[in-house]
Amino acid sequence: MATIDNSQRLAAKIAGVSGLLAFPIVVIGNYALLSPLVVTGNAAETARNIVAHQTQVRVALTCFLTYSIIVVVLLGALYVIFRPVDRILALIGALFRLVFALLWLRAPLNLLSALRLLGTASYLQVFEADRLQALARLQIAANFDDYYIGLPFFGLAATVCSYLWLKSGYIPKALAAFGLISSAWCVICAFVFLILPNFNKVVNDYWFDSPMALFELAVSFWLLFRGLPPSTIVISHQIPNRNI
Repeated sequence: MATIDNSQRLAAKIAGVSGLLAFPIVVIGNYALLSPLVVTGNAAETARNIVAHQTQVRVALTCFLTYSIIVVVLLGALYVIFRPVDRILALIGALFRLVFALLWLRAPLNLLSALRLLGTASYLQVFEADRLQALARLQIAANFDDYYIGLPFFGLAATVCSYLWLKSGYIPKALAAFGLISSAWCVICAFVFLILPNFNKVVNDYWFDSPMALFELAVSFWLLFRGLPPSTIVISHQIPNRNI
């Protein structure tokens, strides 16, 4: 008997909501709030923007913190869904996603460090203003490194989950197969980029994870609005014993 219990169905709804919330929160925090303040190649202007818009920076770091929390909720929900399918792989996928969430927590810490460096504390007066501005810009740039260190873990988590989606039949197999391919592609690109930093000039870095992100969004929509399939009962047919 292959059944889907109520805890899995509830977890599917939670996973759907979490997946759909995570995307806009991280996009708003990064592209709408933080990126407009960063001036490429100009640490001084970037520092002035951050000082003038500290509340905006704090909202951005709150978005990043919220994103990490949502990723933890999502990995818990996915573990509940996949535990009856393959407990070991479900745990491995959850652990990979947890590492990604922990690495993402460095983003709000980096922004807090940048704000501290550009503050008015008396102990900062021993440093020249331009050096503090450069250090603050370095903290913001570290967000890029943190993400691309975490990306292989995110891709591996998505690859494991895609395999479990394919194995379980909980979502359309074509969608699960697309997830498996796009997630494996993300892992390969992430590792190649870490080894060859100019790889993003050959393959734009937005193409590293965009297909996988589209897959995760599609699965989130599916889980929220369609949910898991009805439970099925599989009956094994035995050949009667002719000796009876």
